[in-house]
Amino acid sequence: MPMIDADGCLLNVSVEGRDGGPTLMLSNSLGTTMAMWEPQMKALTQVFRVIRYDRRGHGKSGVPAGPYSMERLGRDVIAILDDLNIQKTHWCGLSIGGMVGQWLGANAPERFNRIILANTSSYFPDPTNWQSRIKLIKEGGIPAIADTVISAWLTADFREREPQATQNLKAMLLATPVAGYLACAETLSTLDQRALLPRIKSPTLVIAGRHDTSTPVAANEFIRGNIQGASMTILDAAHISNLEQSHAFTDAVVGFLTQR
Repeated sequence: MPMIDADGCLLNVSVEGRDGGPTLMLSNSLGTTMAMWEPQMKALTQVFRVIRYDRRGHGKSGVPAGPYSMERLGRDVIAILDDLNIQKTHWCGLSIGGMVGQWLGANAPERFNRIILANTSSYFPDPTNWQSRIKLIKEGGIPAIADTVISAWLTADFREREPQATQNLKAMLLATPVAGYLACAETLSTLDQRALLPRIKSPTLVIAGRHDTSTPVAANEFIRGNIQGASMTILDAAHISNLEQSHAFTDAVVGFLTQR
């Protein structure tokens, strides 16, 4: 896996899959690594050249001082594409990955073909949830929020049915550097990208989770309604829908990216 320098921050990047195939870049949620996409990789690498990366502050990437603005996170993506000499790619981002995708679609449209924004939002009208989470982490680290986050990420039914998958996801969250998590969370506490949405001209699919309380269906519907021509799919899942409904999520992604 290459380490790519983005203005002094080394980013852990993986490139797998079909040589010569269309390129797809995946961007995971806050508090996870590129391993979040494992349920999709077998299918996606048969069709695409797949790029995954650990966001700054996460996984094996560097943890520079924060906060990390959405522009900074977007420019990290451009640095990866430039280093790999990729002019244009499809994009699939979940949660904060979808927020980065909004910034990219509006500010670097020439680099993206089709865009998928999953379980995400353009705006948090009430910052108190993020402010409370930041306070808890500063006092007690990631363990102080882990159970609450996991219960929002996955439905109770899935957690009961798939204890090992749930435990793996929680371990990923707990391994996130505190400084990296906080540097992203502080940016999300003031997020407002509503004005970017009409500037996104790429064909766009929005994926929402019917039981998602973190970025509810209404927030995803707002995104769909403000990007011209965007379509929307609702899955029977909470926030990390690519894990909870892995087959349906993969089918939606492949179907959208390969349609003529």
